[in-house]
Amino acid sequence: MPAPAAAPEQVSRARRLALPAFTLASVVGAFAYVGAVDPNEPGHYPVCPLFRLTGVLCPGCGGLRSAHAFAHGDLVTALGANAMAVVGYFGFAVFMALWLVRAYRGAPAPRLAPQPRYWWAIGAAALVFSVIRNLPFGSALAP
Repeated sequence: MPAPAAAPEQVSRARRLALPAFTLASVVGAFAYVGAVDPNEPGHYPVCPLFRLTGVLCPGCGGLRSAHAFAHGDLVTALGANAMAVVGYFGFAVFMALWLVRAYRGAPAPRLAPQPRYWWAIGAAALVFSVIRNLPFGSALAP
């Protein structure tokens, strides 16, 4: 005797939640790895090529150390390693929460398609962040 089929609403909800759940699980897995393998110990991760060649900190420098501290719940150290990355972590968390709620309710997935002026603003903020963290008065932003 065949097993009864799942209700169509349950199957579709499970399918709707599959992609955001997989995305979230992948990011949690990456954070778990960085949380377990300390980037402060040499030899585990490659050095930033821009920093190695020029000594200039890029906007991503300190990102792994920030993720490691964030994974351990140390927000102050995470902000000190790369404040821009921490802003990105919280932005991602908001996006994921919105995506999961919409998938659960059957609404369309949120679109991350800002107008070009917002992309320019994000790029300008990253440039200003990079310049300031490389100047003596901005050393608090350096990892």
